Amino acid sequence: MTEQRFQSFEEFWPYYLSEHRNPTSRRLHFLGTCGWMSGVAVSTAAHPVRFPLAMAGFAGVLWHGVQNEQDGPSLKHIAAMVAIPGTVAPVTFPAGVVFAYACAWAGHFGIEKNRPATFQYPLWSFLGDLRMWSYMARGKLWSGDPLEELGLEDKWRRPSPDDVPLTTHEVGVAE
Repeated sequence: MTEQRFQSFEEFWPYYLSEHRNPTSRRLHFLGTCGWMSGVAVSTAAHPVRFPLAMAGFAGVLWHGVQNEQDGPSLKHIAAMVAIPGTVAPVTFPAGVVFAYACAWAGHFGIEKNRPATFQYPLWSFLGDLRMWSYMARGKLWSGDPLEELGLEDKWRRPSPDDVPLTTHEVGVAE
């Protein structure tokens, strides 16, 4: 059976936020994105002509891939987005990418206990991370539920252990 895919980034965005409910996880994502941006800045300083041109190629590949993300993840787009800038700045750019993913995946696997959306929607997840970062840079999404804070519909609420009533058998009360 084939899983139904989101058809647009705007449809995907609330789902993306639902996978980032824990504020500590969002903070790790923010830190990781700052690390990636630092890698981009250092790469630009080290290669002031070639690296911005490579990032223009990165943006073009991203734009093309985002147009078709609803059809499935595109490994060729992801490979090109790492390879084009990575050929100009083979240490600093990949270091920023690795740092960003390490922080994000620590948030998902260690804190949220979920599978990153980037496995199914890598390009929309990248855009979602940048959008989440921009909200956080403006002082939002640092605590609480991100869907509630932004007034978005929550279709993905997972019940917490506190939401499930226990029976007398489960709490050890003799029947």
